Amino acid sequence: MIKAAFLTKPPFFNIFLIYDICMICVPICEVENLKTRLYKFWNQFQYMSLVLPGLLVFTLGLVVPMFLALGYSFTSWNGMTVEKPFVGLDNYVNMFGDRLAGSAWWFTLRFTFWNTIIQNVFAILLAVALDSAIKGKKFFRTVIFVPCLISAVIVGFVWLKLYGNVLPALMSAFGLKINVMLFGRGETVLTGMLIANNWQWIGYWMLIYLAALQSIPGDLYEAAKVDGAGAFQRFTKITLPMLAPAMTICIIGITIGSLRVYDLLVSSTSGGPGRASTSIVYYIYNTAISGRQYGYGSALSITLIIALLAVAVFQVRILKKREVQM
Repeated sequence: MIKAAFLTKPPFFNIFLIYDICMICVPICEVENLKTRLYKFWNQFQYMSLVLPGLLVFTLGLVVPMFLALGYSFTSWNGMTVEKPFVGLDNYVNMFGDRLAGSAWWFTLRFTFWNTIIQNVFAILLAVALDSAIKGKKFFRTVIFVPCLISAVIVGFVWLKLYGNVLPALMSAFGLKINVMLFGRGETVLTGMLIANNWQWIGYWMLIYLAALQSIPGDLYEAAKVDGAGAFQRFTKITLPMLAPAMTICIIGITIGSLRVYDLLVSSTSGGPGRASTSIVYYIYNTAISGRQYGYGSALSITLIIALLAVAVFQVRILKKREVQM
């Protein structure tokens, strides 16, 4: 009978069948302990079955490559040969004399600085505007948010065509002699990249600020109105302080995302004209993959990871203190 029960029931029911058998064979106190242990084991197994797949992907896709890159950064490996000559810290020392890496960092830092300011300012203003009682606000929220659902590669291609074909044709049709080919000149390529990137992502951060605005109690605004506070005073004394936690999330997210900008460049400027729009991630890719300098490219990657961690930790500490002060 016991054998038949094992054969007919699903495997996970066998745990409870074992418990039934133990009820006959062991004392009641030991059975209760066994029952508790079996249930604990079963619960832990369920939790681990949910966590392990994601943990495995994270480990194999991020942690292991990171440690491999750290090891390669001390070699002059070209990615093709079996031998990986050890060069110590030479790759890290050579960075300080690499003008191309310096140029890539300079573009990345400028892009990050302006991107962080523009996206936060416009996201807050749009969120405040679309949180008011205006007609069609749901429609405008949707229209502004939709671009962030589009791949950055497609966004780069779209804006390349806009700057190169659509806008020049419109200028010509209206008889205006304005050079709108922003991706074609080194002086204007940063502006063109900022417009394209902000068009894509402002709606995403606006939604975060909008959610934070809707969590602010209306009683605060009513009390401020009773005390004679104007719209600007309510915005600076109530809205901005209450948005501090959302600002922390948005500022860190925009900064880290801007420092890692790559896919937008691939389909729009390819780092050009010249190297005017080459970001540090794009330079790492060209160095390691195209240039067959895996050792030096790995060293650049490790430097970028350290910079991202440092920036994130610094921003968290500063912005969290600001939240407490507000």
